[in-house]
Amino acid sequence: MRNNQMEVLSPAGDFERLETALRYGADAVYLGSTAYGMRASAASFDLDSLKKAAALAHQKGARLYLTCNTLPRNDEFEGLPRFLRDAADAGVDAFIVTDLGVLSLLRESVPGAEIHISTQAGVVNYMAAREFYKMGAKRVVLARELSLEEIATIRDKTPPDLEIEVFVHGAMCLSFSGRCVLSNYMAARDANRGQCAQPCRWKYTLMEEKRPGQYFPVFEDQDGTYILNAKDLCLLPYIDKLAEAGVTSLKIEGRAKSAYYVAAVTNAYRIAVDEYYAHPEGWKLPEWLSEEVRKVSHRDYSTGFLFGRPEAGQRYDGAGYIRLCDVAAVIDRVEGERVYCTQKNRFFDGDELELMEPSKQPVRFKITGLQNGDGEPIPDTRHPAMAFSFPLSLLPHTPQPGSILRKNMDA
Repeated sequence: MRNNQMEVLSPAGDFERLETALRYGADAVYLGSTAYGMRASAASFDLDSLKKAAALAHQKGARLYLTCNTLPRNDEFEGLPRFLRDAADAGVDAFIVTDLGVLSLLRESVPGAEIHISTQAGVVNYMAAREFYKMGAKRVVLARELSLEEIATIRDKTPPDLEIEVFVHGAMCLSFSGRCVLSNYMAARDANRGQCAQPCRWKYTLMEEKRPGQYFPVFEDQDGTYILNAKDLCLLPYIDKLAEAGVTSLKIEGRAKSAYYVAAVTNAYRIAVDEYYAHPEGWKLPEWLSEEVRKVSHRDYSTGFLFGRPEAGQRYDGAGYIRLCDVAAVIDRVEGERVYCTQKNRFFDGDELELMEPSKQPVRFKITGLQNGDGEPIPDTRHPAMAFSFPLSLLPHTPQPGSILRKNMDA
């Protein structure tokens, strides 16, 4: 953490997203290996890549946390001690765990390991937090179902060196702290073992027993029938209140989401946290930062339980995402008077684009003078992942490698 500031903790589903999180200012990154993590679809780090990930994070002055927060069955414990030792040897800074058996085995297998208690454990009071601390936990990731006042109380009534982590951004689960069995029943996919099919996002109708085949809409209100579909969480405007409540770490959800999502959301929280600590008195989120988190694919935002029971926490009119921007390209390098890029989505010479860089406000510009990888003029970037370049003079300064060009959908 930077100068005792709140930690910005970002997700990484693969190495590209890890590099992106670090580039855009994450103090720490959490990821899953090929076993025992809660996102089976984002478990792409084997032992070798875990070593590389830890080395890269440490090189950048960041920390690496490994999710071991599934609820393993009896037959999964045999290989767990070796897995935990190998992960520790790879350089992982902390283990995120839920199950008490895993916690006990971790303490035996890796004495002195830093232990973070997952949100899956459902910590909602200071007594539970204290007990986990006595068991060796360095940090508790609080349940999402807590208000700001409850978070502050847990902080006040727990040992000062017990760290408090809170989810601040991303998808929310209908069930308490993600402890759900709906997916098990409906799709034979265990939500507590990283395989959730998200049936809460499905559209439901009602069928009466004696009228088979006749389906009736189920209305929460006049807007629609997605009665279980939670909105996304966004606490970006409340950095000051979270700091005052004693939160140690701000956790961004999204190990299964894109590198662009990781970049934009990490960047927004990084800048907001830095600006708060630079000017804490009368801090207010700049409007342009509020817009940044709306330029990634998202559902309607809410504040979750931060101010008590959510008054408008469900989205009834559909399960899809709101998408306002397309990623046009990623900048690879600058040579001479040209900027060299890799295409991500097609755009045309003369389009208005936005340059998004770490720790900077985005800059809009009209892109002209496109050339392909052979230096020939082109009217558009029509080929997937094609190399192209444009004049550096179009930008107000030399951009950093890894910066993103994006196009607003309404452009």
